[in-house]
Amino acid sequence: MLSIELAENKKIYFASDNHLGAPTAVESKPREAKFVQWLDTIKADAGAIFLLGDLFDFWFEYKMVVPKGFVRTLGKLAELRDSGIPIYFFVGNHDLWMDDYFQTELNIPVYRRPLEVECNGKRFLIGHGDGLGPGDKGYKRMKKVFTNPFCKWLFRWLHPDIGVRLAQYLSVKNKLISGAEDVRFLGEDNEWLVQYCKRKLETQHYDYFLFGHRHLPMTIKVGEGSTYINTGDWIHYFTYAVFDGEELKLISYT
Repeated sequence: MLSIELAENKKIYFASDNHLGAPTAVESKPREAKFVQWLDTIKADAGAIFLLGDLFDFWFEYKMVVPKGFVRTLGKLAELRDSGIPIYFFVGNHDLWMDDYFQTELNIPVYRRPLEVECNGKRFLIGHGDGLGPGDKGYKRMKKVFTNPFCKWLFRWLHPDIGVRLAQYLSVKNKLISGAEDVRFLGEDNEWLVQYCKRKLETQHYDYFLFGHRHLPMTIKVGEGSTYINTGDWIHYFTYAVFDGEELKLISYT
């Protein structure tokens, strides 16, 4: 459980699914510039920032090597963190091979499971959202392979020039990984994160559930006094959520 004391006139910001580097580094640059610009605009009143996964379209940390690029994003996150703004990062299905780089270089903690957060009397459950709820069995099987220590050890033996190129290709081309077939609203009864939220409410009340992964900005009431918000993405929608101490809203950055 993480407790946050939100100072007066401060806000908590939530964003996810930037997929920096996809489909190519050149095409990703304008989106990265827009995201960095957004980080600049919120730094004046940010009490905390939650990045809910898939910041990168691929990320793998070798012992002495991290993927090339994303300097402006990493630099801005370092600047905000050094200024005293807490930042929390959740791995997604595209950057799940993150190790300790964010923690040691940027002082940003990394989470691999949903996290309970309390702030101003409100209870949140926050995560990326992949592999939660019923269904999505193909991805769940694949995730077990990807997170297997032996498989990670084998991949690390590939030269980075080969391993990163191969992973980037599969990340864009393989629809099971990219989620390209899933970017459409399925209806509340078929949205597996909605079902996950409703099941969690059977044992614990949460005022807000915040997830990414689906790439669709959504605000759905899942119970009495309980709302599920999907933060959308920074590819098509450029949406984020903001909590002002009393209310949580989904906003489009223009």
